[in-house]
Amino acid sequence: MAGIIKVSRNTENAPQSTLSSQTVAFSHYNNFSAQLPVDPKTGDIIVGDVKDQAKQCLTNIKAIVESINHVMDDVVKINVFLKDVADMEAVDEVYATFFDNLLPTRTVVQVSALPMSDALVQMDALISNGEGTAPQDPCALIKLSRNTENAPQCALSTQTVAFSHYNNISAQLPIDPKTGTLVEGGVKEQTAQCLKNMKAVLESIDVPFDDIVKINMYLNDLADVDAVNEVYSTFFPDSAIARTVAYVPARSVIAADALPMGALVQIDASVSHGDGTPPQEVEDRHNIVIRANNTDAAPRSALHTQTVAFSHYNHVAAQLPVDVKTNAIVAGGAKEQAKQCMNNIKAIVESVNHVMDDIVKINIQLKDVADIDAVNEVYTAFFQGDLPARTVVGVSQIEMGALVQIDAVVSNGEGTLPQA
Repeated sequence: MAGIIKVSRNTENAPQSTLSSQTVAFSHYNNFSAQLPVDPKTGDIIVGDVKDQAKQCLTNIKAIVESINHVMDDVVKINVFLKDVADMEAVDEVYATFFDNLLPTRTVVQVSALPMSDALVQMDALISNGEGTAPQDPCALIKLSRNTENAPQCALSTQTVAFSHYNNISAQLPIDPKTGTLVEGGVKEQTAQCLKNMKAVLESIDVPFDDIVKINMYLNDLADVDAVNEVYSTFFPDSAIARTVAYVPARSVIAADALPMGALVQIDASVSHGDGTPPQEVEDRHNIVIRANNTDAAPRSALHTQTVAFSHYNHVAAQLPVDVKTNAIVAGGAKEQAKQCMNNIKAIVESVNHVMDDIVKINIQLKDVADIDAVNEVYTAFFQGDLPARTVVGVSQIEMGALVQIDAVVSNGEGTLPQA
């Protein structure tokens, strides 16, 4: 459906920023900016321990949710970024009090730094939006939360939460679901187990593995990326049709300072879900097409597609500050590198007949979070209208020794064409 309107909103009941919108809604989802444990009245990090800070992050998310006439049970995905993964149990104590039922999918990762040095935790979220955005008519779509015994279960997250035309998969650790412990072996064995768990989740809801449109891969050591890719390539493409067109999802590889259970790798995913969720009419459920696209105007990779569109969203793979002409990192510091990342995103966005203001969410990883001011100098020049929702974290490593990496989610008002 053409002409769906992107809606960017802010409330005074949560911290505001001149560099992002608190929530950007498009079609049947709201994309939330990362919330730090900041008191919106003072603009400062609250005084207290990690429990107090986790409560403030979730209180800020709740304030935004309620400001757009939603409830916390409408949350479908939460990302939790911790300064110390050992704080996970303390955070979980608070986390559980914010959800009455229908737990979201979740990813938890320790990062090297967060914006505002006193922050111990940061969270962002994805929210279901049954009313859509204008000119869509309200639609009483149902959030479907499901688990299977064939993959590891968690008391604080759901394995998969479907809404409208997407399934959101919780981060899969390399856990054997029969024992509840990490599989034996190194990073190759752990990668295979993560992907087996994900495949089990998808098979339990009759969704093929090649319906994955975006993968986020968190590695404890980026030196393991070649070993991980060796295994990854045996899972994608997964079907004869996908092999024929060499389809692989969009992908972001992100360094983690630590992962739950001391794992070496963790993987989550966004999955196309052409059957929608009840009560959509049968004729509306079928034949929406995954549209994968690459352009020579941005760096290509055999391991990911630059952008994968499905229904009303495009998912853009993480962009490094690589000059497509030289295939090398551009000269200069964080400012020049951020500009190159954004230029690569812009080239991809324009190659599918979109503009930068169609972006609803940006994720930025920085080698040194102190570079954020330099990045912001160039960042805002890429947008003419309301800024996207945004998440910024500091990481200890980025591929190719880069200082910055950026990925994006883009609104897609035309949807993707149904099959003839």
